[in-house]
Amino acid sequence: MTNTKDIIMKLKEVREEKGYSYGDILTMMEENGDYLSKSTISRVFSDGSEEMSFRYEETIRPIANALLDIDNLEDDDSMDVQAMKMLLKYKSQYISDLEQKIKKLEDNLENEKIKFENALHKEKIKYHEKIDKERAQFNRSIEFLKEQVAYKDKRMDLLLDSVQEKDKLHKEMLEKLLKCAKCDKHED
Repeated sequence: MTNTKDIIMKLKEVREEKGYSYGDILTMMEENGDYLSKSTISRVFSDGSEEMSFRYEETIRPIANALLDIDNLEDDDSMDVQAMKMLLKYKSQYISDLEQKIKKLEDNLENEKIKFENALHKEKIKYHEKIDKERAQFNRSIEFLKEQVAYKDKRMDLLLDSVQEKDKLHKEMLEKLLKCAKCDKHED
């Protein structure tokens, strides 16, 4: 593909050949639905501008469309101008195709992003459901263990009461036995 330097040089030749002013170029661009400032147009046609950097789509293409009328090949166009028109038409179509591909890729990317976010959301829900299920199971286990501890505490309390009662009875019997044993010694 021809570089921007060659295109700018051809545009300068066409402008000089047809005697267009910057105002004429601006008017033709506006008729095509494009707009650039006069200062930008004058920079494109200034001496040494072919060595400068211009964006093709935003600057060069609108000027080329206005000067060359790239959609129409005219009989009085030189071979260079016809070749340039065809090249610019090809570049415009190529850029349009690339823009469509970019749009399609962006749409696909957005769709994949949505799918990923939906899948991630579903996984989060599954994870939270699993955690909730495990939490409920742990809570049931904790409640069961609390009941068991309470039951064991109650049994231990009963056992302790029983041991204390037995100790009390044992002490009373021992006291009676000792009292009785003292009584037997007095009788001797």
